[in-house]
Amino acid sequence: MSKKKVITIFGTRPEAIKMAPLVKELEKREEIESKVCVTAQHREMLDQVLELFDIKPDFDLNIMKTKQTLTGITNKVLEGLEEVFEQEKPDMILVHGDTTTTFAGSLAAFYQQIKIGHVEAGLRTFNKYFPFPEEMNRKLTGSLADLHFTPTKGSKENLLREGIEEKNIYITGNTVIDAMMHTVEDEYEFKNEYLKKIDFNKKIIMITAHRRENWGQGIENICHALKKIVKDNSDVELVYLVHLNPVVKDVVFKELGGLDRVHLLPPLDTKETHNLMNKSFMVMTDSGGLQEEAPHLGKPVLVLRDVTERPEAVEYGTVKLVGTDIDKIVNEASELIKNVEAYNRMSKAANPYGDGVASIRIADAILKYFNLSKKEVDEFKR
Repeated sequence: MSKKKVITIFGTRPEAIKMAPLVKELEKREEIESKVCVTAQHREMLDQVLELFDIKPDFDLNIMKTKQTLTGITNKVLEGLEEVFEQEKPDMILVHGDTTTTFAGSLAAFYQQIKIGHVEAGLRTFNKYFPFPEEMNRKLTGSLADLHFTPTKGSKENLLREGIEEKNIYITGNTVIDAMMHTVEDEYEFKNEYLKKIDFNKKIIMITAHRRENWGQGIENICHALKKIVKDNSDVELVYLVHLNPVVKDVVFKELGGLDRVHLLPPLDTKETHNLMNKSFMVMTDSGGLQEEAPHLGKPVLVLRDVTERPEAVEYGTVKLVGTDIDKIVNEASELIKNVEAYNRMSKAANPYGDGVASIRIADAILKYFNLSKKEVDEFKR
């Protein structure tokens, strides 16, 4: 039996976190020759994840540069992968989610008629500019893909409405839950000296906010709301992981720098981030990944966006959309801080995103697609 060559492609830290457990699973499969190509759309943060999961890429396009544009990223990924594909001639590539690496990687594979598997497929807001450019990245990738690995039933239904054949869609759960099985430790001790000094017996709110749609007034509003929250609640401390982009960083430090009980830290490595979340009281974020990760840990999430492509957590009650309206952010946060029943309703709601074995399901589906296994894929049900 000849092996099938599968190249897993990713370029950012969120992709790497979610693809790492899948890479490890593919390495176990005798029927698959697994290779990894990173674009390094993000460099330093990507490398942290590769080190954590002990992944050594076979190819590194190393495309990141300062002030890179979407056009520049797309061009470099297309050109770099063209060479990789001509050399390796893979049977399938795997891409994840909705980054520019994901779309460009899929397009490069399509140009050479290579099969495409899309991990975390089917997420939609149905507004092409929210989030930008992610909504169109994932939709265009979905049009190009041959296999679609959706985290939930809802994301599968999105693809069915777009005309994707049901036999090519598998509900797998989200691979980020697989990753968290390896990163979260109840007795974890932080490496970051600043985090070591924080009293986690207090109500620690973990914050991230950096999406393009929030640049400018959105980030300013979020900062004004955070000021009021910490001023009105003496038992609350904020830990804001501030994105390195000056568009975000400059505003955050101007508005929040030097305030008591407000800790502004640079982005942490994956293990530190997951364990900070685990020890926090709640999470406020415009990130997609944290909307999946925090419910797994029983942490309520206030999403600093007006729309989300992850409606399941809203439906289950683990997440609330608050946008960037100052009063709404303050009111919803205060309700969770002061009302134990409201907090418990969110923290104890079921996590709709996975059970820790998504990577096994994806590997099983790939083998079935290539007729290397007759085993039926045990899909995720929630």
